[in-house]
Amino acid sequence: MQLIIISGRSGSGKSTALNQLEDEGYYCIDNLPVSLLPALVAETQREEFAHFRGTAVCIDARNAWKYLADFSQVMGALPATVKTEVLYLDAEEPALIKRFSETRRKHPLSADSMTLAEAIAQERELLEPISSAASLVLDTTQMTIYDLRDAIKQRLLGTESSSMSLLIQSFGFKRGIPKDADLLFDVRMLPNPHWVKELRLQNGTEAEVRDFLEAQPMTAELFADICHFLDRWLPRYGDSNRSYMTVAIGCTGGQHRSVYLAERLFRHYQAQYPGIHVRHRELQ
Repeated sequence: MQLIIISGRSGSGKSTALNQLEDEGYYCIDNLPVSLLPALVAETQREEFAHFRGTAVCIDARNAWKYLADFSQVMGALPATVKTEVLYLDAEEPALIKRFSETRRKHPLSADSMTLAEAIAQERELLEPISSAASLVLDTTQMTIYDLRDAIKQRLLGTESSSMSLLIQSFGFKRGIPKDADLLFDVRMLPNPHWVKELRLQNGTEAEVRDFLEAQPMTAELFADICHFLDRWLPRYGDSNRSYMTVAIGCTGGQHRSVYLAERLFRHYQAQYPGIHVRHRELQ
């Protein structure tokens, strides 16, 4: 049996994730009390649920704080035959505040004596027992609904159990470091195509930018060094039962150098990691 637990701060996209799993054939329940998880698992192992792909539940700050504190204990009591994944969604606080302002919904922790920003900050602390147990963390700050749906299909559902899901993500430092990055490489030491007039409006997927960067001797050296590090340490992460890894490649604007190297790393590791994906955050 497969059990997927969705959690995260309010406004991060939990409803979208749960709806996507329901569309994919999962039996889904929203706002399940943590204490009822063992009973749900026992019930969904009955023959009547055999036609479902698995079970997905959303557990978040709407639970009583005591139940959230007991999360690891409850998880440890589940049968060993249950394959459990914990998906934790989050976003930067300004993005969460903006989403609540746009929807005009009430935050579950809000009160007359607490501002929305304070409620969002407190929610992070309450959900720490779940976030620390997460097998996959997604930062939805700059994701659309469609980006999140695709990420769930590709990373959570599209990976064979025997292989690690690897995401190579380019980004621009000027828009912040991805919160869900496991490994991060700064490639800003490479010559910047942005300062070449003919290349400024292009990106790292285009031939002219590739030719420019490959003409720089340090590009090949940097690529070789990154590959050497990943070749040595990615298998160690896999040996420690890591199911998901995000390797972030950053340059100033996230348009040229990081995109080029992310694409090159994606092609380089495709045969070795069938569950590999590439995403260019600033080109979305």
